[in-house]
Amino acid sequence: MLACLYSGGKDSTLAIHRVHGSGGSVELLITMVPKNDYSYMFHKPNVRYTSLQAEALGIRHIISETAGEKEKELVDLEQALKANGVDELVTGAVASMYQKDRIDRICRKLGIKHISPLWGMDQLSELREISEKFNAIVTSVSAEGLDESFLGARINSRLIEKLIKINSRYGINMSFEGGEAESFVLDAPLFRKSIGILRAHCVWSGASGVYVIDEAALEKK
Repeated sequence: MLACLYSGGKDSTLAIHRVHGSGGSVELLITMVPKNDYSYMFHKPNVRYTSLQAEALGIRHIISETAGEKEKELVDLEQALKANGVDELVTGAVASMYQKDRIDRICRKLGIKHISPLWGMDQLSELREISEKFNAIVTSVSAEGLDESFLGARINSRLIEKLIKINSRYGINMSFEGGEAESFVLDAPLFRKSIGILRAHCVWSGASGVYVIDEAALEKK
């Protein structure tokens, strides 16, 4: 079983496209949903809408809950992999050794092949590929230089230029793997339908914020 650890964000979605582009076929999407807002491993904003993305991709999808507690959440992932007979796992890791090391460790323990097609990819190159091929938006920010204007904004050339300036000043991770921001994909080449946001609102607190999707639906492309 070839599965993808799927958050609905730009990295895991691009990883699926890379695997399919090289002749593979992801058969299952596994979305881990943390019960708290402080998971070290898993994405939380708007993850319930990964079900729409899975439908758009035409790939079977399961959602598995985790308490989201540091290190203990890895046990929950391990159980989800075993329960679904996964023998190959795709992840969207780009530069986070914290995430990759832990996934590698679980995969070695279970005899699973870990496929990380984006690992080591130039972060700016990834953003530019996303802007050209995908419709992806920013769904949370929590780093210096990232303000409310980023919430709900599409990752396009204009936003990338803003990020380059912020990176030069604050040194943020351009792929957002340091927790600087999170994203959500509304359309991609493999999507049979796109996702339309019908209602949403922003929540800002201190120096961080979240773009909350209240209602969304699949639309014809």
